[in-house]
Amino acid sequence: MNIHSVTGEIHIDALGSTLIHEHMRTRSELVAKQFPHLYDEIEEFELAKVQVEGTKKYGIQTIFDPTVMGLDRDVCLMERISKETGVQIIAATGVYTFNTLPTRFSVNSVDFLAEQFVRDVEIGIQGTPIKAGFFKCATDAEGVTPGVEKVIRAVARAHLQTGLPIMTHSHPATETGLKQIVIFEEEGVDLTKVLIGHCGDTDNIDYIERVLSYGVMIGMDRYGISRVLPTEKRNDTVLKLIEKGYVERMFLSQDYCCTTDLYKPNHLKKNVHPEWSMTYLLQTIIPLLKEQGVTEQQINQMMSQNVKRWYGYI
Repeated sequence: MNIHSVTGEIHIDALGSTLIHEHMRTRSELVAKQFPHLYDEIEEFELAKVQVEGTKKYGIQTIFDPTVMGLDRDVCLMERISKETGVQIIAATGVYTFNTLPTRFSVNSVDFLAEQFVRDVEIGIQGTPIKAGFFKCATDAEGVTPGVEKVIRAVARAHLQTGLPIMTHSHPATETGLKQIVIFEEEGVDLTKVLIGHCGDTDNIDYIERVLSYGVMIGMDRYGISRVLPTEKRNDTVLKLIEKGYVERMFLSQDYCCTTDLYKPNHLKKNVHPEWSMTYLLQTIIPLLKEQGVTEQQINQMMSQNVKRWYGYI
């Protein structure tokens, strides 16, 4: 089974140790287009390159980047980073919105939107031959607004046409992962190919188990964003879920943004999230989990094998 990376097709066995949810860059595509002087493209590239090279030192071979429309996806930037670091990057297609859609999509049908996602998979993204390897949608505290629902249904239909898996951004505090699953079920999605992201933002085991009861995968994927949930509670939750037998359904990652509009200049990230980086999980968290009894085999399952399960390969 082959997967599209930003530098070409790779066999799924070549993914190796994987970070499932990291961003080379996120920013407002509207602001970047209209006020480009606010951004330093060279700085953005260099900051991302340093982070990705850092992961390589810890054995990471592949990074999934779920940056899509709404976050200013740039597959040429991803391609350049991948070529210069040697780390494989898998790009996504979809829309990141918590509420509304641009007029072109709001006035057209769900199927029209799904058609654009399928095009990114089958023809290429942004006029390039680079093809998407998975789908992305989001639901936050605003809930399932009409725009958000349209994206979820379009992603579901694109999944049914291509077989590629789906990753979501969810908001555990308002249980939006369950709301996403309801729509996926209505659309006939293979739920074993759905990854409900950001489940690690809560230590509510009951909620997480209700999500898992549908057969989906979950992302414990925001290590370093400690103001949402401290590292200790994130680790405790992972340990409890492993004890309950869910190791084959979890991913570990950081949702790190090498640069982002939220923290400009970039050093402001350290003031808010001092531990957050693309290597925090690798350098600090995995050793801590091992000290607490997580085995090398279990780490390998979450970092290497579960991505194959998500694609339906095993």
